[in-house]
Amino acid sequence: MTSVDDYLPSPSDWVRHQVEQIAETGTTASVDILGRPVVLVTMRGARTGAVRKVPLMRVERDGVYAAVASQGGRPDHPQWYHNLRAHPEVELQDGTDRFRAHARELGPEERAEWWPVCVAAFPPYAQYQEKTDRVIPVFLLERV
Repeated sequence: MTSVDDYLPSPSDWVRHQVEQIAETGTTASVDILGRPVVLVTMRGARTGAVRKVPLMRVERDGVYAAVASQGGRPDHPQWYHNLRAHPEVELQDGTDRFRAHARELGPEERAEWWPVCVAAFPPYAQYQEKTDRVIPVFLLERV
């Protein structure tokens, strides 16, 4: 999946910097968001098909990871949301552990079960949900 030739760095400076830091150190432990751990998700772009990499909050329960498409409570989904919908096969890196995973968006019942897990991992998610009229999507990233 990941070919150096088709990797397209993020236009966002902080995302690009964190991805570079993870690549240099070989571990996601080298970066954080507001003092909380992250994972690195490598995916294909919905429009370009290019390899995209994004650090996301580490939300994990029993070996299953969640990806929260909060975008800080903005009214629109983050671009990576569309990428996962179009290309659900991803690579996930947690620390130095890398594995392939399948992303699936949760329906209302499963989301209600996972939302407290997400907020426990990153408390600002609760405020982000209050800031927006959209229901913030949650994906499960399940090892394949």
